[in-house]
Amino acid sequence: MTDRVVIIGAGQAGFALAAKLRALKDTRPITIIGAEDVLPYQRPPLTKKYLLGEMSFDRLLFRPEHWYTDNDVEIRLSTWVEQIKRDSKQVMLQDGSVLDYGTLALTTGSTPRGLPAAIGGDLAGVYVARDKRDADLLAGEMRPGRRVLIIGGGYIGLEAAAVARHLGLEVTVIEMADRILQRVAAKETADIMRVIHEAHDVVIREKTGLKQLVGRDGRVVGAQLSDGTTIDIDFAVVGIGVVPNDQLAKEAGLEVTNGIVVDEFARTSDPSIFAAGDCAVLPWQGGRIRLESVQNAVDQADAAAAVIAGGNAPYEPNPWFWSDQYDVKLQIAGFNLGYDETLLRPGAREGAHSVWYFKNGTFIAVDAINDAKAYVSGKKMLESGINPDKAILADASADLKQLLAQR
Repeated sequence: MTDRVVIIGAGQAGFALAAKLRALKDTRPITIIGAEDVLPYQRPPLTKKYLLGEMSFDRLLFRPEHWYTDNDVEIRLSTWVEQIKRDSKQVMLQDGSVLDYGTLALTTGSTPRGLPAAIGGDLAGVYVARDKRDADLLAGEMRPGRRVLIIGGGYIGLEAAAVARHLGLEVTVIEMADRILQRVAAKETADIMRVIHEAHDVVIREKTGLKQLVGRDGRVVGAQLSDGTTIDIDFAVVGIGVVPNDQLAKEAGLEVTNGIVVDEFARTSDPSIFAAGDCAVLPWQGGRIRLESVQNAVDQADAAAAVIAGGNAPYEPNPWFWSDQYDVKLQIAGFNLGYDETLLRPGAREGAHSVWYFKNGTFIAVDAINDAKAYVSGKKMLESGINPDKAILADASADLKQLLAQR
């Protein structure tokens, strides 16, 4: 039997787990298995600073190549697992080789939803934005004056729109829901972000879905929309959400429900197998959630590593997120699931706003748009269990610091 820790997935969570194990002085052999041909790297800058040409790829790497050898971490690139054999504690690789494990960690991430081939999803010039290959392909399309259709008005779609406008493209965003950001943010936040994008000449068409992409010689040239109109485009970016990469776990007989189900210690239904990051479904306030964020990937992987190394502390999420669009920084503390009340607070300077979320009278999250003070204050309140006085929140002249003294 081996005590090797095998990590399937070389993204943020996979790297964080390996690095934490070594930081905890765990000396067991570690093998990371990654399907891409490059060392583990940061993904968020791919479709922002990297695509804009403001950051080289080597600056996205978590660590240079020598870090892995210096820390006795084996990394196998361009490799993927075909099967997990739980009874023998083995993983079967695509080349037919077998790798034994003592502990297995699944950090397999998620995959962007694509468009069905029946409506043109397989045409050339139709992209998702997830990895380096996607970003490199998009870079070849992003040229001034070209016309791009962004399908989906969530954070991914709006970030792509901002980059495209920065590079001088003509941008149309379509969102089949009543408004942009409908699944992830309140109407107040959506209204603010819509005004920002329209000020940058982005055309946003809400309550408008895609009927069919139009192709010519195998490449997309237009789009038929649900309102009966047709627009000419040079390429399209699809941002309609992601699905967790849980098929491997499902085939291995692990509990799976729109992600790999784990307990508060990041253990799956098999105590020798852990999961962390976008692929994991974790306990949350009596229910289960899946958090798609860099912060959760790192924090949950760190917690899993601590348990693997012999600890017994549960993972207690304190979610936070961010989105950069133009010169606007949207920072989110908390998780607004199930909110039933919101409060819009103007910031101290022009262009600064915050939206505060409540559920059954209890503060649960804040969206801060170019308002770092609101973000930091809201995050501290959530971590301290402070329920802010709404009258003070509503008073734009009131100092948020006085709320931090509440209990």
